[in-house]
Amino acid sequence: MSAIACASTFGHTVTMSHANALLPHGDLLQLKRWNTPTIYNGWEQITRHDRTKHAINLEETRDFMPQMGPMVGYAVTVVIEPSNPTHREANPKSGSEYRRYVAGVPGPKIVVVQDLDKPHVIGSLWGEVNSNTHRALGCVGTITDGAVRDLDEMTNAGFKALARRLCVGHAWVCPVRWGCAVEVFGQRIEPGQLIHADKHGFLAIPDEDVPRLLEASRFMDTNECNTVIAAARSCAGLGTEEALKKLDEASAAFGKATREHFGRTGEWG
Repeated sequence: MSAIACASTFGHTVTMSHANALLPHGDLLQLKRWNTPTIYNGWEQITRHDRTKHAINLEETRDFMPQMGPMVGYAVTVVIEPSNPTHREANPKSGSEYRRYVAGVPGPKIVVVQDLDKPHVIGSLWGEVNSNTHRALGCVGTITDGAVRDLDEMTNAGFKALARRLCVGHAWVCPVRWGCAVEVFGQRIEPGQLIHADKHGFLAIPDEDVPRLLEASRFMDTNECNTVIAAARSCAGLGTEEALKKLDEASAAFGKATREHFGRTGEWG
């Protein structure tokens, strides 16, 4: 169990504890080959959490770099309030202290930003400078329930962004708190959680589900290809009744394989 201090410009700390289950880099690269819905299909087979309200974004997100594909990384967290100029005055060193926190966390990292101004987003933490800075610190992208700007420059830096919208300014933005639990798009995310995200949204995997995630996702993808997808793509030229029979048999085979492998039901199970 590791502990991260949630630093604040208000002069106090809150200790957040989490159990990081760090995967080999090769496993992370394999997870990145699939989209987030595919990873969700594996996750729902192994988790004891509620698949309808835990781990996933409950509000709409927008992927501003869908051409970059999925991103996978461990959460570093920060809270901002760009409309409030007093945060800079309270802790002029917050930017440096926050960067030291980010640098001290194993990567790859995804910066999860809670914007206290939402839904009336005023300014952005992100732009050309901060995206390049965070790439230098081992971050691959961000999930922010606020805004982003300098979109072309962020893309050029190779820094992916899921956000609420675009904006033109940064207002009084600075880190307010970091290394603590945040809430973005209706979901609570803890520092160190493994996140898989793409144009569909994000999945913040509970620590206890990380070790089996890759195997479960791989199995479910293969199971689909061997049963329901194969059946659907071989229906050309068949009569309606014959096609329906083929699809019913494939669906049953998919469910049977899932139950035998995981000992529980899931999608179509």
